[in-house]
Amino acid sequence: MLELRNLHYHPATAREPVLRSVSLQLAVGEPQLVAGRSGSGKTTLLELIGGLADPDGGEILWNGERLDGRQRRWLCGLVFQFPERHFLGLNVAQELRLGQRRLGSDRVDQVLRQVGLAAISPQQAPERLSGGQQRRLALAVQLLRDPKVLLLDEPTAGLDWTVRDEVLQLLASLAQERALLVVTHEPELFEGVIKTGWFLEQGLLRPLTPLPATPRPAASIRTMPAEGGR
Repeated sequence: MLELRNLHYHPATAREPVLRSVSLQLAVGEPQLVAGRSGSGKTTLLELIGGLADPDGGEILWNGERLDGRQRRWLCGLVFQFPERHFLGLNVAQELRLGQRRLGSDRVDQVLRQVGLAAISPQQAPERLSGGQQRRLALAVQLLRDPKVLLLDEPTAGLDWTVRDEVLQLLASLAQERALLVVTHEPELFEGVIKTGWFLEQGLLRPLTPLPATPRPAASIRTMPAEGGR
């Protein structure tokens, strides 16, 4: 279980703290989300959990053990809101193997099947993939590391309804094996996938239960194809 205890963060460039005494628990198999408006500190929260920054106060623990930044980076896989900005490989094969040269082909194939990208060419340039495929590739890169905690920043942003549903189905599957935390400004999209969550405002968390609901076009609901989203 991942646990945040009284997390506080006040960067020198900010007039007010970004996070104030933030506490939550995230268990394997029980995905949660943190909703909030743009600029509310959602991405900052993920960066602290993922070890890209250190809090000014409080603790981050895994199964009761306090973690430093390096340990959090090993523990967590972070997928940013715009994954295409972080791709470094010239093609899909290079992107998947960056920093993991000893990775076996069987493992790569397994993960690509898991995220619905089994049919794409390994020579395809990441920037030429569709938005949905880029999200899945970013997920595959992190899954190859086998993180215990998966952190997702706005995983449905900019996707049409059909691709959103496909990504949501994928997230529901991934959450069965690891702790998973989504941050989003559209919590209603995760109804049926994530049951409970939090709302972040002025650095404070408050429960968001149940999640707000929104109707979806009936035509948008379909089974995720193996070749990936658009």
